[in-house]
Amino acid sequence: MIPFNKAVYLPKAAEYVEETLKSSRIAGDGKYTRLCTEWMEQRFRANKILLTTSCTAALEMCAILLDIRPGDEVILPSYTFVSTANAFVLRGAAAVFVDIRPDTMNIDETKIEAAVTERTKAIIAVHYAGVACEMDRIMEIAGKYRLPVIEDAAQGVMSTYKGKALGTIGTFGCYSFHETKNYTMGEGGALLVNDEAYIERAEILREKGTDRTRFYRGMVDKYSWRDIGSSYLPSEINAALLYAQLEIADRINDGRRSVWNIYYEKLKGLPMDLPIVPEGCIHNAHMFFVKVKDIKRRKEIMGRLKEMGVDVVFHYVPLHSSPGGLKFGRFYGEDRYTTKESGRLIRLPMWYGLAQEDAAAAAEKLAEAVLDNENGRKRELL
Repeated sequence: MIPFNKAVYLPKAAEYVEETLKSSRIAGDGKYTRLCTEWMEQRFRANKILLTTSCTAALEMCAILLDIRPGDEVILPSYTFVSTANAFVLRGAAAVFVDIRPDTMNIDETKIEAAVTERTKAIIAVHYAGVACEMDRIMEIAGKYRLPVIEDAAQGVMSTYKGKALGTIGTFGCYSFHETKNYTMGEGGALLVNDEAYIERAEILREKGTDRTRFYRGMVDKYSWRDIGSSYLPSEINAALLYAQLEIADRINDGRRSVWNIYYEKLKGLPMDLPIVPEGCIHNAHMFFVKVKDIKRRKEIMGRLKEMGVDVVFHYVPLHSSPGGLKFGRFYGEDRYTTKESGRLIRLPMWYGLAQEDAAAAAEKLAEAVLDNENGRKRELL
């Protein structure tokens, strides 16, 4: 069986973790937290980056920093992970879902403005599969209505939009370093604070509502409780694991993109839709997906691939049709693509270290399964 995902393993990571365990500092904000944040701030030209316990935590921090309250609304796509909505629903906001673009599966920027009301407090742009949303138009709308933009770039580390790193364009950016992502610390994430006005409070929220970060810098002689907050700080063990991967970030990125390119070349011309990367966007090969005719055929093709030894999976059930989405949000406008397109999507194996011959074999088996399914349908019509 060719597995769908494998977490990155590097001998250097084991070395760094062992070094950390033998040191006197395994709590957060030590050597490896500093190395990770410095690397990302320099590489992505980011104003301020704070490592967090997850991308979910980073999103929750955004909701607190924006003072989201009951009665507020946030605009976002329904085709996303639950944390995108949940972070704001936890503060009492209603999730206002708008349709997606069928080409990138990202929020349809042309549907956002009509959903803005006097209760709207933020726009959330989710960069699906590491391919950027149309950020120029989104930022234009945000500027017109004076709304902050949160980039959910959980899948977007190392991707760019018109030369800018994803996560650095909006008011805030959120990264994920979960086991399933291109770079991992097991469980972890990062908050990118692009507006300097929020930096000091973000540091306080991350440290349980205290100014301990300023204390460590020698800016105050003792630290105290200053604001609401929580424990959003990952351990040095997690940071050590991540830093070993950041050191070879380009090698990991190149390896994943080579697999992505194999899939694309092997599968183009077949009766299914392949990923589209708009002009001005550079993706990070977070995933490779295809879209077959409908949800029924997807089930048949996925079943056949599992029999053939290829582990493939679908992705999100749209939030607006889930019990939580019905309770805490609403869909604005027509659901023309969200439900239909999400039901067609199949994700192929993608991880650093996946052998090119295995990627080629997976693509060939998918092609065989799709053509067999297509021919079977034609025979049924005879």
